[in-house]
Amino acid sequence: MPLTPRPLGRTGVTLSPLGMGGVPLGEVYETLTEDQAQATLRASWTSGIRYFDTSPWYGRGLSELRFGTFLRQQSRDDFVLSSKVGRTFHRPTGPRRAETDFWAGGLPFQERFDYTYDGIMRSYEQSLMRLGLNRIDLLLIHDLDVAEIGSADLVAHHLNDLRQSGWRALENLRHNGDIRGVGAGVNILGTIPVFLELFDLDFFLVAMPYTLLDQAVLDSEFPLCEQRGVGVVVGSPYASGILATGPTPDARYNYEPATTHIRDRTERIERLCRDFGVSLKAAALQFPLLHPIVASVVSGSASAEQAKENAELMQMDIPVDLWRELRKASLVHELTPVP
Repeated sequence: MPLTPRPLGRTGVTLSPLGMGGVPLGEVYETLTEDQAQATLRASWTSGIRYFDTSPWYGRGLSELRFGTFLRQQSRDDFVLSSKVGRTFHRPTGPRRAETDFWAGGLPFQERFDYTYDGIMRSYEQSLMRLGLNRIDLLLIHDLDVAEIGSADLVAHHLNDLRQSGWRALENLRHNGDIRGVGAGVNILGTIPVFLELFDLDFFLVAMPYTLLDQAVLDSEFPLCEQRGVGVVVGSPYASGILATGPTPDARYNYEPATTHIRDRTERIERLCRDFGVSLKAAALQFPLLHPIVASVVSGSASAEQAKENAELMQMDIPVDLWRELRKASLVHELTPVP
């Protein structure tokens, strides 16, 4: 599949179909030296990637620092950059490190959820400073769901803050041309309709509900996006691990150990891919781009070798019959678009 830029909804922005995600450079599973991080970014660029997605949350600011170090050395008009809002970061009052142990490494700051006008603007300005850039192209509302916030009551509280004041900050940034599009990150099914009802969004970054293992968004959520001209970026095409490693005993799915059911389903998909001479990783990476509203697939890399491999996998030829056989075997949704 060629790396020809694809339009993102109605934003006027075009994205390279393969984007680089910033989670690994935030040190989610392992720490990386600065040389390793910069070599990874350089390999992505050399491979033709021109869309870079990061977040203040990734390594509590470390990912943005590393992206900025590399991207400041490139012509600003040669790449598209997205980051996120919803958290601000502060020096911990007591311990030397932040309280959460989600990250293997990262920076010693404490996050605070904040979707108010002031919180959105502070997050945006903190990102600009960490990146060392004066423009972010696309800005996303990040992690406003129960899985990340912790309870339905807290989600309702933060959603109200966003409705009452935070959204005005995003609208102003878009209206003034500071950013070119406003999106929302989606981790769980059911989030897209809620956001579309409340906000005039340009796109979604769908992290888990659209992979080779799960296409439930095809029932109603992607059609709703199509009706409104809302674009989609797909993150975590490897479902946080298992679609890259295969169904190994220690495979991870949605950042947790994969269940027996998920491993078995992955094994069936992998077996069919093998019948067509296609690697599971290549199929997983290219699958989301079969849908016309998907502009880019964002995959994180923790090494230069991984970055190069992702670019090679994206350009591998995959027989159309593989997609048709996956659908025929009910291993993907019956509404899955195929060429």
